[in-house]
Amino acid sequence: MTDYQTIHRSEDEFGPVIVLEDRDMRLLSFGDTDEQSKLLKSAPHIPQHTYLQAMLLVLLFIKPKRVIVLGLGGGGLIHALRNYDRAINVTAVELRASVIEVAKRYFQLPIGKKLSLIHQDATDFLVQRDHKKADVIFADIYGADGVDENQLTETFIANASSMVKADGYLVLNCWKEHSQNRELLALLQIHFSEVRACLTGGGNWVVIAGKVARDITSSGLKADAQQLSVQLDFPLARSLTRFEHWQ
Repeated sequence: MTDYQTIHRSEDEFGPVIVLEDRDMRLLSFGDTDEQSKLLKSAPHIPQHTYLQAMLLVLLFIKPKRVIVLGLGGGGLIHALRNYDRAINVTAVELRASVIEVAKRYFQLPIGKKLSLIHQDATDFLVQRDHKKADVIFADIYGADGVDENQLTETFIANASSMVKADGYLVLNCWKEHSQNRELLALLQIHFSEVRACLTGGGNWVVIAGKVARDITSSGLKADAQQLSVQLDFPLARSLTRFEHWQ
C-alpha cells in the first residue's frame, strides 16, 4: 500500500480505521497491511475484490426484493446491488459506528430510503429477529485478523436461516481453509437444501446456501451468467469456473 496516500485515520475500541487512495482507487483498512474494501472511484458499482464478485453469484438463483448485509465495510456489495436493481431494500448491519461514517463520507455509499443502516453487532441483530425476513443474507464479517469465527457457528447459521425466506439464500465469505471444514458444511446442510461454493483467486471460500434446491445445468448457469454480467457491468465467468456444489 506504499503507493497510496492516507486521507483518513481514526481509532475506536476495535482498532484503527484507515482510508487510503491513489488517483483511481480508494481503500478501507483496519490495519497497516489489511485491505477491507477497495472502490474504483469512477465506477463504485464494479467490485474490485474477487470474493465480492463471487458473492454476487447468488443472483443467478434469485432476484431479491429484500437483502440483509452483515458487515458494511466500504459498502461494495451495496453499490453492486443498487446498480443491479435500485428497487431492492437493503439493510446493512455494522458493529463499528466509525465504519458507517467512513463509508458515508469516503465511499460514496448510496444513501436513500431503500437503504437502512443499523449500528449493531450482527450476532445480536440475528438473535433479536426484529426484522422482516430477507431473500438473501450476505455475511461478510471481517476484522483486521480475518473472518469473524462467530459467523461460522451453529447459533449464527441457525439464526440466519430463521431470517431467510422459504426460498432464500445465505451467502458466507470465508477463507479457503474453511473449504475443508466438514463441520461447517454439516451445519449448513441442516438448514439449507443446497450448498454451493466458490474458491476465489484471492483465497476466499464463498458459500451460497439455498433453502430450495434448484436444478440448473452448467450450460444454463453459463448462459444466465452472461446475462447477469451485463446487468452487473463486470464478467462473472472467472468466478463461475470455480463454482460448484459443496458436498
